[in-house]
Amino acid sequence: MKILKIPFSAGGLGKTKGCELAPDAIENEVKNFFLTESGVLPVFDSSQLKINQSNIEATNKSVGEAIKNVNEPAIILGGDHSITYAAFSAFAKKYSSPGIVVFDAHFDCQSDMEPPTHEDYLRMLIRKGVVSPQNVVVIGTRNWHKDELEFVKEQRIKHFSMKEISFEGIREVCDAAMSIAKNWDAIYLSVDIDVLDPSFAPGTGYQEPGGMSSRELIYFLQRFKNLRKLEMIDIVEVNPKKDVNNITVKTAAKIVVEMS
Repeated sequence: MKILKIPFSAGGLGKTKGCELAPDAIENEVKNFFLTESGVLPVFDSSQLKINQSNIEATNKSVGEAIKNVNEPAIILGGDHSITYAAFSAFAKKYSSPGIVVFDAHFDCQSDMEPPTHEDYLRMLIRKGVVSPQNVVVIGTRNWHKDELEFVKEQRIKHFSMKEISFEGIREVCDAAMSIAKNWDAIYLSVDIDVLDPSFAPGTGYQEPGGMSSRELIYFLQRFKNLRKLEMIDIVEVNPKKDVNNITVKTAAKIVVEMS
């Protein structure tokens, strides 16, 4: 499995300082896992992108070039969530009907900014026509701004809140999300670690109570892994500086291993 490390944290408007440390920290923890839960030995080919923390546009260009040259399933280690804009934009150019499934406590559809930040990258992907709103699924939301919800409703973006997961059941929600994604010709998963409850992932900048357990997230991801059109995954917003006993970093490493 190809691993691309993107240690960028300047897309969080100064609020994600420390996320640049996550790629190396996660990779170091990956080494402590022996096999996946399916009994498979994970093998990785890792590389790190050289980026400029003071220049989002230059970073986006570098990310785009790197993704353009990836011709195998890959895991991207961020970094803040702004990296998904450039990564998915480059990914989408390779396919006729790509889609993105986002695991996140937030919609990340706030008012547009140029260049896109971790608060509005998804809105920008849709507004710029990089992805059809019908090819977007957001799972795990539980806190949003009024204008974000209006945008999501206006664009008819399919989303499953934590409330819906609790009321309808995780299996039913996963079935519904997968039934949408399987119609795309390529699937990109974006995992913002704040989709987890802070008790499972304290090491992130925007903690939101009432989130998933690590086991619930792994359940979703293990099932999505069975879709043959899954091509790329990113793991973002892990902040080792805010972590407690390295548990968030370890959880991210567990995700890497299980998706390998």
